[in-house]
Amino acid sequence: MDPVNEISQVRNDSERLRKLARITEAQRAKRGRADWTGESAAIYCRISHVNDDDQTGVDRQERICRDIAQRLGVTVDQHMIFVDNNRSAWQRNRKRKGWDALLDAARSGGVRHILTYHPDRLMRQPRDLEELLQISDDHSITLHGQANQRDLADPDDRFFLRIEVAHACRSSDDTSRRLKDSQIDRAQDGKPHTGKRRYGYDKSGTVIIAAEAEIVREIFTRYLDGETTTALAQDLNRRGELTALNKEWNSFNVRAILDSHHVAGIRIFRGEEIGQGGWPAIVSRGVWDEARERRAYRAAANRGKYAPKQPYILRGLVVCKGCGNRMGGSGGKYMCNRAARSDSNRCYRTASCAPLEKFVSDAAIKLLEGLDVTGQASAAVLSEEDRATIEADREELAELKDMWDSRELKTHEYRAMRKTVEERISKVERKLVVRPAVEVLRGLVGPEARKNWRELVKAKEYDRMNAVLRFLFNAVIIDEPSTKGRYFDFGRVDIDPNPL
Repeated sequence: MDPVNEISQVRNDSERLRKLARITEAQRAKRGRADWTGESAAIYCRISHVNDDDQTGVDRQERICRDIAQRLGVTVDQHMIFVDNNRSAWQRNRKRKGWDALLDAARSGGVRHILTYHPDRLMRQPRDLEELLQISDDHSITLHGQANQRDLADPDDRFFLRIEVAHACRSSDDTSRRLKDSQIDRAQDGKPHTGKRRYGYDKSGTVIIAAEAEIVREIFTRYLDGETTTALAQDLNRRGELTALNKEWNSFNVRAILDSHHVAGIRIFRGEEIGQGGWPAIVSRGVWDEARERRAYRAAANRGKYAPKQPYILRGLVVCKGCGNRMGGSGGKYMCNRAARSDSNRCYRTASCAPLEKFVSDAAIKLLEGLDVTGQASAAVLSEEDRATIEADREELAELKDMWDSRELKTHEYRAMRKTVEERISKVERKLVVRPAVEVLRGLVGPEARKNWRELVKAKEYDRMNAVLRFLFNAVIIDEPSTKGRYFDFGRVDIDPNPL
């Protein structure tokens, strides 16, 4: 063999053996309990609102998880305790704030261990497990329960976790089926729905509370005599009466009483009336029917009566600074959405429509005069230095891919390094990005913006004007006026612009 080729072959064999040793060492070097001391951990506790097999309270779950943390030597900060009390992990459309916050903390890299009473407290849907496994690929997270631990990077532990979650999902499916069957049986037997206590009845919904029943009858009588729901709510609040949830009355609560089938002893199942219930009624069916007819008559009589008589081009933009609610247009004013409430949460803040809209429109016109969103192609090109930087970064990406393929890098290490390089490439390539023309602003920008805006007003294109204002501004925030008088206080208006 040629000596040069022989030396090259020896070098190749040495490099191959070196890589093989590094891969073998990485596979064997599993983190153990001795490596966990002082590492960051998070606790997750959850209890469902249904009677599943294990209803261990969240407080007890937290105590158990803290004992586990102490035994393992990991550190749990107070802000790393996440709780979802009375939250189902099986319902697909149910929001879990604690779970979402836990995933965000895990994505940020601040969690190396997750402690929970049992994996089914974390998740009862396979897709939730897969989301957690995806995050663990980047951050090497270990999951600890009361009786076992699962390394989320270990294929065997992933296999067993998938089985456990599938079993928990099946258990929840069975529980849901039993509950639905139970509801059908209750409906057939004339028993009421379970849930929150109804006004006029105890928690079971079958025993009348005399004092509350008198108020229910009073509501029906006075409403049929012509009083409004708002007037009824205000009177009940003056008398110190509270709803079934110990809150103040408002027109919505009163209407709920008038619309309640339960107070008339009518059983409803899946939106349909199926007959008389097996509990005593507070008002007769005739009185209830009459109230329903009166409600329908008043709704028809008032339909269109309060329709806006003028366009409100700031709709969806005006916000009350006092309570944070939107302000809608009515009667030539923008008023807080809480203006119609009858309880102590009512908000009286208003702002005159005409001066406010002129003020915001002027701000928009000044902004439009200085904008250029023609979308014409730019002559921007990358410099030689930028092109060389991108080429070097792409070569680095290829090298990282080769190292991952040969198992010299763990998945989470490869992803973290790849993300860093890709961000560098994107930062340079953004120099070539040209903002396209914005359709909603077409024909409105430049020195003729004020004239073009007047044309919109003249043509009564109020929807277009609203779209432009919502594109330019995030919110128009209304504070309390600093002075009293008939002149509009522009100092109370704060315009929050959108990034352009």
